Amino acid sequence: MQDADDQAGIPGETPKQRINRELIELLNEIRIALPGVQVLFAFLLVVPFGPGWRHTTGFQRHAYVFSIATAALATVIMIAPSSYHRLLWRQPHKEHMLMTSNVLLIAGMAFLAMAISGSLFFVVSFALGTWEAAVTTAGILGVILVLWYAMPLARRNEVWRHRD
Repeated sequence: MQDADDQAGIPGETPKQRINRELIELLNEIRIALPGVQVLFAFLLVVPFGPGWRHTTGFQRHAYVFSIATAALATVIMIAPSSYHRLLWRQPHKEHMLMTSNVLLIAGMAFLAMAISGSLFFVVSFALGTWEAAVTTAGILGVILVLWYAMPLARRNEVWRHRD
């Protein structure tokens, strides 16, 4: 849920203008997140071709496959709103497109969190060992969960409590 001020929109803004503004905001957020997931995906694509690959364990290879699969899914899901927008261009479906794209971006961020965690685990396990990788990954995943999910959801719940 958004703040009460944001729910009202900009003074004088029509519902159509609000949907257009919110869609632009969402697409801008995708433009910020997408390069990061694409760089991660590109890095993961070349890893098996490096000289160190032959020294990886079966467990590390599973972590790698998990990482590249979740990075691929994050990439696909985060690009989907742009495709959706292009294919529905000048169609009367903008509000539906906005709602769907919002869900897609949230899902893409979840897969990105998994890809970051899996990649970190893979690299740290290769460099230091499995125990160190587990501890490091748990710490970073904790930060992701707090910043990306717990803080915004706590604020959302706070706003809901104060509305009643």
